[in-house]
Amino acid sequence: MDPTSKKRKKLVKTIRIDVDKCNGCRACEVICSSFHASPKYSSSNPERSRIRVIREPLRDIYVPVYAGEYTAAECSGRDKYTIDGKAYDECAFCRASCPSRSLFKEPDSGLPLKCDMCESDPPLEEPMCVQWCLNDALVYEEHEVEVEEEEGVEQGELELGLESLVDRHGLQKLMDTIARMKKKG
Repeated sequence: MDPTSKKRKKLVKTIRIDVDKCNGCRACEVICSSFHASPKYSSSNPERSRIRVIREPLRDIYVPVYAGEYTAAECSGRDKYTIDGKAYDECAFCRASCPSRSLFKEPDSGLPLKCDMCESDPPLEEPMCVQWCLNDALVYEEHEVEVEEEEGVEQGELELGLESLVDRHGLQKLMDTIARMKKKG
């Protein structure tokens, strides 16, 4: 074991998806976008949802996909999946927000969206999408895993958001905007 690392328990929260139970109602998208609206529940825009339902109309198949980590790089390989004779590329089921598609990006700012399991104060027992899924296609699960933690700084969500803004608008424009905001505040 590396002397600069230590082991710790980490609680992993996931949503198990049962595609056979999803009827495509999209209640998960609506409640997610409402929960994350500012102020909370003030609007509903599924483009701001951290979960999306992918639909295959000919076979009437629905696949809920929830947002994962932001990645600055595009995938090097695009695998193909065949489900009931229909070919899909891997982007259709990918949870990442990336430069090659607009899925899981905030429509106004372009900032990446990530499922936060509806973190709130007080905490919810289950994410809202799971609570609102009437067919039990979404099931919330928690389990502990042991991870090695290295000493050092991990890039957090704030840094990823700023990096995304720099990529979209340029560093100088972002710095000018922050300076202007600082003068106002």
